Amino acid sequence: MPKTKNLEDLLVDELKDLLDAEKQLTRALPKVARAASAPELKEAIEEHLEQTKGQVQRLEQVFEQLGKPARGKPCAAMKGLVTEAQELMEEDLPEELLDVGLIAGSQKIEHYEMAGYGTVRTLALTLGHKEVAQLLEETLREEEAADKKLTAIAKKYVNVRAMNVGEQEEKEEE
Repeated sequence: MPKTKNLEDLLVDELKDLLDAEKQLTRALPKVARAASAPELKEAIEEHLEQTKGQVQRLEQVFEQLGKPARGKPCAAMKGLVTEAQELMEEDLPEELLDVGLIAGSQKIEHYEMAGYGTVRTLALTLGHKEVAQLLEETLREEEAADKKLTAIAKKYVNVRAMNVGEQEEKEEE
């Protein structure tokens, strides 16, 4: 791997990390959608999968504008976040609690992506890559909107459904 010598190299390195992260998500999100039981959550995850595919294409445009090959580098952070979600899905949880956990994991991912896209957008602006920065800002806004949507789904549906899980068992044990 070539050494990072300047800010431009660092920008490209961070973009490679994000490209791999997004590609990991395109493989993981279908499994998360299948695991979700709340229709609102399932739909939001499926919508975000389509959006993520568009974000991969947008990153490919960014690489093209920078005159660099669109190759990712392994994103260990996303691998860890995806592994956490997989482990959660393998637990024997009531579906209402699983949905809460899926939202928690998804929001961790959204916040990681928001940090990454905010950083590369700022680096692109610093380096004078205005068109690149605009593309990255578009993705940043999508990630922020996805995070807000997950919060709304949690508050309105998922957390409310999960409130009473386990109460019946507790009453029977008394």
